[in-house]
Amino acid sequence: MAEIIQKDGTWVFDGDALRLTPGRDKSVGLLRATLGELVVPLAALAGISFEQGKRAGRLRLRLRDGVDPLLLATGGRLAAPHDPYQLAVESDRFGVAEYLVDEVRNALLLEQVPAGPVEAFLLPGPSVPLSVSAGDGTASFDGERVRLEWNWKTEDAKAAAGTRDLPLDAITGVEWYPSAGLENGYLRFTVRGAPTKAPPKYDPNAVDLWGFKKDPLMALVAAAVQARLPHPAAPAGPPRALPAPAPAADGAAPGTMSPDTVRPQTVRADAVRPSEDDHDALLRRLRELGELRREGVLTDEEFTLAKQAVLKRM
Repeated sequence: MAEIIQKDGTWVFDGDALRLTPGRDKSVGLLRATLGELVVPLAALAGISFEQGKRAGRLRLRLRDGVDPLLLATGGRLAAPHDPYQLAVESDRFGVAEYLVDEVRNALLLEQVPAGPVEAFLLPGPSVPLSVSAGDGTASFDGERVRLEWNWKTEDAKAAAGTRDLPLDAITGVEWYPSAGLENGYLRFTVRGAPTKAPPKYDPNAVDLWGFKKDPLMALVAAAVQARLPHPAAPAGPPRALPAPAPAADGAAPGTMSPDTVRPQTVRADAVRPSEDDHDALLRRLRELGELRREGVLTDEEFTLAKQAVLKRM
C-alpha cells in the first residue's frame, strides 16, 4: 500500500483502487470538500504524474475518457482548488509522491489496463437529492427531475417563464462552465424539442453564474444528471430482441421464465449497468478481494479471476 498525507488531502493506493480524501485546509476548494472522498478503481485510470517545483509539487491523475460524469459534464474545466484529481505536495514529501506514482504505474502495467476511452461510467455521480443556489437561480435534482427556480436577480424575460420542471427523459445534455474574467459561467440543460442559442442570462433552461463562491457546486448538479443520462460513447442502435418466453415452470405464471431459463448473454449491457449503490458494492468487493489476497486466503490466480469478474460487472 502507498499513502501520502498532505494538508491538501490524502491519497491511498491499495493495488486495486485509489482513495482520494480532501484535506481540511482553507486552500481546498468548496467543490472538493462537498464531494468528499472518492474511490477510483485502477481500471478507470489512464495515468498518473508528479510535477515537482521548487517549493511545492502536484500529483495529477489522468482518467480514461468517459469514466467520470463530473469530468464529462465540466469538460475538464475545474480549477486546481476544486479538481479532485489533483493534490498539492509539500517539498518534504516529494519522495513519497514519486513512490506513489511508481506503485500506480506498475499496477497499470501489470494489470494491462488500457488507456483508451470507455463506453460506461466507472465512477458514480454525486448523491441525490441535491440542491444548489448560485447566480440567478437554484438548481435541484432528485434523480428523476431537475427543478430550476429563479431569484430576484433573474432577468425579467427569463423569470416570466416561471419555475422550470424538467423530467430526466426530456434532457439530452448538460454542461457546466466556470466564470472567466468578465465572462459569466453557467449550468445549462439541453432539452429535447427546445433548442436554444440564447445566452444563459435569458435561457430558461440555464442558470447564469457570476463567479461567486458557490458557482463550482453547480458542477455537482451537472455531474449527478450526467451520470443518469445515456453514456455518449455507448453503442447506438435499437435494443436487442429478448429470447422468446420459455414454457412455464411448475407453479409459474404462463409466459414467465424460471430463473434457470434466463439467458444473460441476450440482455443489453446498458440494461444491467450497475446502479450507484451497486457500483459502491463492487468497489467494496474489489477491496475485500485485495485483502484476501494479502492475507493468503486467495492465490494470485484466484484473485485475478475474481477481480476480472467484478470489473466486467462495472
